[in-house]
Amino acid sequence: MSQSFPGDALDDTPSRPLIAPLAPMLTLREEYVNGSQGFVKQIDYLISEGWIGVRRTRGDGDCFYRSLAFAYIENILNASDTMLAATGALSVLEASQPQLEQVGFQRLVFEDFYDCLAGLINQVISPGPDGQVLNINTLLEAFNNPEVSNSIVVYLRLLTSAEIKTNPEIAAFLIHPETGEQMDPESFCNNFVEAVGKEADHVQMNALATALKVNVNVAYLDGHDPQGKVSFVPFQNAPFTFLEPVNLLYRPGHYDILDRRDADPIPPLLVQ
Repeated sequence: MSQSFPGDALDDTPSRPLIAPLAPMLTLREEYVNGSQGFVKQIDYLISEGWIGVRRTRGDGDCFYRSLAFAYIENILNASDTMLAATGALSVLEASQPQLEQVGFQRLVFEDFYDCLAGLINQVISPGPDGQVLNINTLLEAFNNPEVSNSIVVYLRLLTSAEIKTNPEIAAFLIHPETGEQMDPESFCNNFVEAVGKEADHVQMNALATALKVNVNVAYLDGHDPQGKVSFVPFQNAPFTFLEPVNLLYRPGHYDILDRRDADPIPPLLVQ
């Protein structure tokens, strides 16, 4: 999954939002109509399965963590019982702090990053500094604020690192993406987890899903299936959860968010 993807050269431009509003999947299809028909077939397959929307994320190497964080908070926002979903998520986050300290991260270093993530989740149920609870517009605004968005990415990277270092079941899967050699947890995390801009692979995805107690499904859009089918790889780490799974779309070297809607809802306060 460290393979680069030509289309991502455009994704890392400063003009592209860190997280974009929902758009119809047809807009992604248009990018391939005159190119890879394998991708076109797979996009048509996703649409036929009800995946009609995509939320684009800037391709800066942090797209997995940013996409997962946004979709995770949006799922809390859209939960049938937002109070239960938010308090449950905050409880999991609170319990993650000792895990970070256990592997040597100082609270003074990570607490501001933690506060950014916890603060947004708390704003689902309690008014923020502006006196408003969170809605899709303010969530997008927060994730397109580099200071807030990148702080959340850093916290999730540290949390992923802590999970890898403390979970013995993961150690056997720490492989250097280029040489294929086995790596120890410390070296793997220093080089491929904690450093911003480093892409995520199965190990990081599984570790973060485990740490957050969230279910994640990743659709692989690679243009390879002759029938145009898309394989979904599940990371099911929360057997008892009130949240819908996070659904991500993977193209070689890049992650976006899959959705069964093709546009963001208008927040109630903005409805005329």
